[in-house]
Order: sequence, then C-alpha cells, then structure tokens
Amino acid sequence: MSAPDTAFVRAAQLLELNRAEQALTELSRLPAALASNVAAFRLRAAALSELDRWTEVATVARQGLAETGPDAELLGRLGLALRHLDEYAPAERALLDGLAIEPQNPWLLCQYADLCSAVGQTDKAERLLARAAALAPEAPPVFASRFQLAYARGDDREAERVAREFLGAWPGHPVALALHGAAAAQRGRVDAAHRSFGQAVAHDPTDADYADAAWESRVYTHPLLLPLRPLYRLGILRTWLIAVGVIVLLNLAGMDLLAGLFGLAWLLFCVWSWVAPALVRRLVRGRWRA
Repeated sequence: MSAPDTAFVRAAQLLELNRAEQALTELSRLPAALASNVAAFRLRAAALSELDRWTEVATVARQGLAETGPDAELLGRLGLALRHLDEYAPAERALLDGLAIEPQNPWLLCQYADLCSAVGQTDKAERLLARAAALAPEAPPVFASRFQLAYARGDDREAERVAREFLGAWPGHPVALALHGAAAAQRGRVDAAHRSFGQAVAHDPTDADYADAAWESRVYTHPLLLPLRPLYRLGILRTWLIAVGVIVLLNLAGMDLLAGLFGLAWLLFCVWSWVAPALVRRLVRGRWRA
C-alpha cells in the first residue's frame, strides 16, 4: 500500500471511530499534491459533517468539485451542508446533480429524502426512502431518514418504532442511540432517554449535541421532577384539559370541597412545574462541573 493510500485509510479509520478532529489533523498533514485528491476532499467533508461545521463542509465540497470535477459524494455533502444552512433550493440542485451521477446511491437518496421532509414534502420523501430501503434496507442512513420522516409527519409512535428497529439492527451506533433517546424523550420516557443519550455519548464523546441531550435528560430524571412525569408523558395541553375536566366534574357532582382541594393541588403542581426545572438545572449544572 502506498503512502497516500495509508494516509487516507488512517483518516477513514479515525472517522469510523468517531474521531473527526483527529481525522482532520491526519488530512492536514498531506502534501499539497495529495490534499487535492478527490479522496482527501471526501474525507475532509465527511469529518467536518461529523462536527456539524456546515459552512466549512460547503466550502470544502465546492473546492473539491472545482478542482476534481463532478463527484456524487461531494455533491451529496454540499447538499447536506446547504440543507443545514437552510439553503434549500441550491441543496436540491446539488443532490439532484449527485443522483444524476449515481441514481442508485442509498445515501444520496436519503439526503434528498431528508431535504424533502424538512420542507414538508413527506410523500416525495417516502418514495425516495422506498428506493433507498430497497437497495440497503438496514443501512444507518435509511433508518435515520425514516425517523426524520416520521418526525416530520408528527407521528411520534412511528418515530419511536423506527428508532427501536434502528437500535436493534445497530446496538452500538451512536446515531441509533441518540434517535432512540430523542423518541423516548418525546414520549415522556425520561429514564430511557437518559440511558440512550448517555450511551450515545459513551460511543461518541466528541459530539456536542449528544452531550447536551445527555445533560438535559439528566435534568428530567432528577427525583425533584418525579411529580412532573405525567406532564412529560401526556403533554401540557392534555394535562391541563384533564385537570380542568376533573375539577368541573367534581363541582357538577356536588363535591365542592374535594374540587377545591384538587384545584389547590393543581395550582401547587403548576407552580412546581415552573420553579422546579430551573432549580434542578442549577443543581445538576453544579454537580456536572464538579
């Protein structure tokens, strides 16, 4: 294996180990002649994507396309970056150009599906995902895009089901763990969310989003917030409607004293729901820093 191939392999291995910063350092050591290789541009764009440095991803992808010519992966990275920068029209152009080169690329199909989900074109996203799933049914990008589609449709149950499937197929994948945590949090299952986010951080400690989500989920598992679990599971609106309904029914049944006591308990619950999260955040932040 030649020296250039060895350098590229090392960078790719570091990316697989979720060490994007180290991969960038490895790539920065390449001589000028090798740094302009299409493989170097691809790896650099992939590492920057892992770090959510979207402006730099777009810059590297454009530079690579200008120096090496049309490339499906670089066009896909450009489309991904532009989507995160809310530049949807140029993102679509880049993804379509990439698919014109590799129309059966599952990752590109998933990127286009994610873009469609982001702009509300969920039926189109579903068709694209059907094509991607036919090519690579258990690929991580397919699971992740199915989750995004369910989330875009407001179907929390489907999102949670997809997250469980993803985790079952890829038990140690940090994205699978993070999506499972997000789905659990959305459904008010704060203990499951905390476990999943914690494991995602353990598998990819460099991801700031995973760390933030793990910290936030730790807040909501605090014992002082235990009385608020029904609020997280049912949602604010549904909880309010149930409480008001109980008070009205007790009054109609002539149980004025009981209705008054329940109303007082509900008032205290509301005050606690406003005060307790801020208090717990301070407590957890102090322990986190310690």
